[in-house]
Amino acid sequence: MSEKAERRTARSVVAEYHQAELEDLLARVAEAVDRYREGELDAFDVDQILFQYSRSAKELWKYCNLGPVEMAATLICERPPHDWWERGAPRRR
Repeated sequence: MSEKAERRTARSVVAEYHQAELEDLLARVAEAVDRYREGELDAFDVDQILFQYSRSAKELWKYCNLGPVEMAATLICERPPHDWWERGAPRRR
């Protein structure tokens, strides 16, 4: 396989992984908004979830975009990464 084809394949692996993980993170936000509408959560609870989503999505983006795409694809295939939601959790003091 040529370098171009390998890079294209790697980009596809990373893009599919990134999209799937973002969908999981967004599902948590959607659930929080639904619970807010049902009166189970207040605005501050949802705000905290949105904050954690933002941090989690940034960590995911960094993982998928910093460094050569081939390296990210290899890591995704060989060692599936961490729980992005937990990686975005605010640090407790």
